[in-house]
Amino acid sequence: MIIGANPNPAPTSRVLATVNGKPITQEDVADYIASMGARGEQLKTPEGQAKVLEQLIGQKLLVEDATRNLYDHEPEFLAELSHVKDNLLFSYALNKMLAGIQAKDEEVRKYFDEHKEQFTGQPTVNASHILVAEEEKAKEIMGRIESGEITFEEAAHQYSTCPSAQQGGNLGEFGQGQMVPEFDKACFSMEPGELRGPVKTDFGWHIIRLNSKSQSEDMKFEDIAPQLKQQLTIEKQQAAYQSKINQLKILYPVNKV
Repeated sequence: MIIGANPNPAPTSRVLATVNGKPITQEDVADYIASMGARGEQLKTPEGQAKVLEQLIGQKLLVEDATRNLYDHEPEFLAELSHVKDNLLFSYALNKMLAGIQAKDEEVRKYFDEHKEQFTGQPTVNASHILVAEEEKAKEIMGRIESGEITFEEAAHQYSTCPSAQQGGNLGEFGQGQMVPEFDKACFSMEPGELRGPVKTDFGWHIIRLNSKSQSEDMKFEDIAPQLKQQLTIEKQQAAYQSKINQLKILYPVNKV
């Protein structure tokens, strides 16, 4: 026994194989599997770990052979190595610069309190419509609906050129700004049960019936805080990054060709 050696090494550091004298440990296998994320779960069995070990052996064999053939001195390899190094160094420097830059809880609360209009519930409506190509046709259909000669749903099935005709013209629930301006303005100025038309848009002529109008609930701080903190953190990091880049442009002159 070597004096001072640990007689019971940690299981994760147990040597599973050697390639030209260089060890592959249980920890190497575990790290490889972990790097695969969810796809690596199926490799945590003894059979899966054995396959990973063979892959690592194959990698080391190729590296040994490449080194013996001096591939690491070839210009193409050195150019690729330099590119990889630059990317790795950029990522490392960026993470180092942004480390610790995070929105504080009090900043999140202050933003929420000062921008409550962003988190206030917005009105929504449920409307049905009948779409036709000609104004006169729309007026004729509307007159028949108002006289009780035909129901709105029957008219939608029979005359509307919109796919919603299959649902009796019902468009479901939507908020302001989701429909074309003329249609949107009409819907949000109507009262439930009201019939209006013809309303012209780029699509044609509409007969609109407002089925219902409601107000969505205001967002609660407790519900939105995690997403808001993430948003503010990203904004702070972006500002810090841009500030750093502006400083570096003074230190290292940039000339665009």
